[in-house]
Amino acid sequence: MKNKQLINWVVILLTIIPLNLFSKNAVVRIACVGNSITYGAGINNRDKNSYPSQLQAYLGDNFEVRNFGVNGRTAINKGDYPYIETKEYKDVLNYQPNIILIKLGTNDSKPQNWRYKQDFVADYESLVNSFRDITSKPRIILLTPVRCFLSENSGISAAIIEKEIRPTIEEIAWRNNLEIINLFNIFGDQWVQHLFPDKLHPSSIGAGMMAKKIFEYLTYPIDGSQKDLIESLKIAKDKPFNFHGYPGFEFSNNGVKCLIVKPHHVAKVKPWLIRARFWGHEPQTDIALLENGFHIVYCDVADLYGSDEAIKRWNNFYQRMVKAGFNKKVALEGMSRGGLIVYNWAAQNPEKVACIYADAPVMDLKSWPMGKGKYSGSEQDCIQMFKAYGFKNETEALNWKRNPIDCAPIITKARIPILHVVGDADKIVPVDENTTIFEERMNALNHPITVIHKPGVDHHPHSLNNPEPIVQFILDATGHHRNNCTHPVPGNEYRSGAGWIEGADWHQVSDDITATIGNRQLKLLLLGNSITQGWGGNRKLVTYNIGKNALDEAIGKDTWESAGISGDRTENLLWRIRHKNYNSSNPKNLVITIGINNLLSGNNSPEDTAEGILAVTQEARKKFPQSNIILMGLLPSGKKATDLIRIKCDKIHEILAAIKIKGVNYINPTTWFTDKEGAIREGLFSGDYIHLKEKGYQVWAKEIAKLLK
Repeated sequence: MKNKQLINWVVILLTIIPLNLFSKNAVVRIACVGNSITYGAGINNRDKNSYPSQLQAYLGDNFEVRNFGVNGRTAINKGDYPYIETKEYKDVLNYQPNIILIKLGTNDSKPQNWRYKQDFVADYESLVNSFRDITSKPRIILLTPVRCFLSENSGISAAIIEKEIRPTIEEIAWRNNLEIINLFNIFGDQWVQHLFPDKLHPSSIGAGMMAKKIFEYLTYPIDGSQKDLIESLKIAKDKPFNFHGYPGFEFSNNGVKCLIVKPHHVAKVKPWLIRARFWGHEPQTDIALLENGFHIVYCDVADLYGSDEAIKRWNNFYQRMVKAGFNKKVALEGMSRGGLIVYNWAAQNPEKVACIYADAPVMDLKSWPMGKGKYSGSEQDCIQMFKAYGFKNETEALNWKRNPIDCAPIITKARIPILHVVGDADKIVPVDENTTIFEERMNALNHPITVIHKPGVDHHPHSLNNPEPIVQFILDATGHHRNNCTHPVPGNEYRSGAGWIEGADWHQVSDDITATIGNRQLKLLLLGNSITQGWGGNRKLVTYNIGKNALDEAIGKDTWESAGISGDRTENLLWRIRHKNYNSSNPKNLVITIGINNLLSGNNSPEDTAEGILAVTQEARKKFPQSNIILMGLLPSGKKATDLIRIKCDKIHEILAAIKIKGVNYINPTTWFTDKEGAIREGLFSGDYIHLKEKGYQVWAKEIAKLLK
């Protein structure tokens, strides 16, 4: 973490917490209350890998995060193991925290506990109120339960957690004006073994996802004015409603029904999103944006099908919102027929649109509702659509040239970012009649859109159960992007498939590197991920060393060491360089090869990944002032030059080649492993075209030896 970033994040937290609670150099104390998931049950080396421990690493030294989780505990006081009866509960009261994170409810779903479900709200609120009475007056944040993947006869009930406990906790948050973070959707709706080994408790990797989510909520940049934008709208608050724990209000604009949901802390530049149609359906994206300081709003245009009357309503609504202080550029979200209004409004107001997220969108009236393609059509919708547009007959509708697919030139000229999420088996709004045509037109105009395909999925379900790709797209487009590639945190890998002895975790492997390096005087130290780890060397916890003989022969036995860790991304290597004393070996040369995991498991962009690689290199320059640094970035991946992953790798090298760092020699290693057409040469890479075989290490070793000479 850059010092300036750290200071900014501390300021953000201190502006949310009453300032009189802190001295100038105060440490923010965070108490994590919960059950076995908070405790870190089943996690190897839980003292470093539980979610509170990883949250501590994310937040840094200006924060003190303590784990008060206890296995098996309930919020219900008549439950088999109530949390309020534990020593840890009393410890929280004595700790005088500034922030309390409460994550309870999973064990309450057991039959012997949920028979007292009528007490759940009162007992939960009683727990909250006891924390509110602490002298430190802590900021209290509720965490929803994570999804459970156990079968229904396993004691803990996944159905009760989803359909009863989660909504009840949201209701508690709304009733008591408490902040809330949705952890239920971060793992999606399909069981992934390495995230939930026992289908109930997150692994160290899963706990890391929880920590990252909470960290991002605690540190997003807030609007300094703290202006209440809803007050500025001058609406009556006589129709409040609960939107998944957030305060919502219904109001009228020129006789048209409107809805607005308020975040607990407004983000910088006062961002907002208009939800078109189907309010509340698959709300996970909207919830995540509320967690990032967005207002979510709705202006009813039902049965208008994106016609001029619908656009007129939105024009008037937009003017009122901007006058109240909302950002002049708004994000648009349109599901199904909602695609008609978001695109038609954008075409008439391109300068007012920050981005468009469209989900299985209708892009052509001929496809839906008229059914002039694969879909059979909807007679009732056609009647209403003809009325809304004023079409006198079918010919007029068929000749209409202001469908969303026709607005590509306007969208391109305005450079509006576009994301579509589509089910490839959609029978109602066929992809090839709607999104595909629009995508081709945008590509032809040199303004590509992003399309996320869901193989085998029909028109429903909409969205993504874990909406992170959608949310990141909207954050990036609205100027709220944060690059995790440059934020140093420890890794959380734990699987033996990483090439470690059974039972080892990331921290133990990291310590093994430090011990192996010791105070030796090395000719070469290699920094990186599993590809670098594959050199082997003298480390005790690594189970393979297929590159050792090649490098021994090339530069000399025991003159080098590998500091690569499987699964590492730039942020993990950045943390290791900053916190581990690798320079005790006084290496004459340093080789940095990192970044591929950012593209693969991290889903980071080439631009963000390149920035992370440069952050690693700059940190290495500080920590190894006497070493000759060779920056390779990453090796080529993907069999062919035209593979998407290779294109991303090449983009990173293009960025790295344009930046000079004193004392750093940048080398693009791609041609060492490829033929004239750019394809990976046979026998050098394994079948994933990411990891090297022994012959690949031989090629690499010879090239490194040349560079050292």
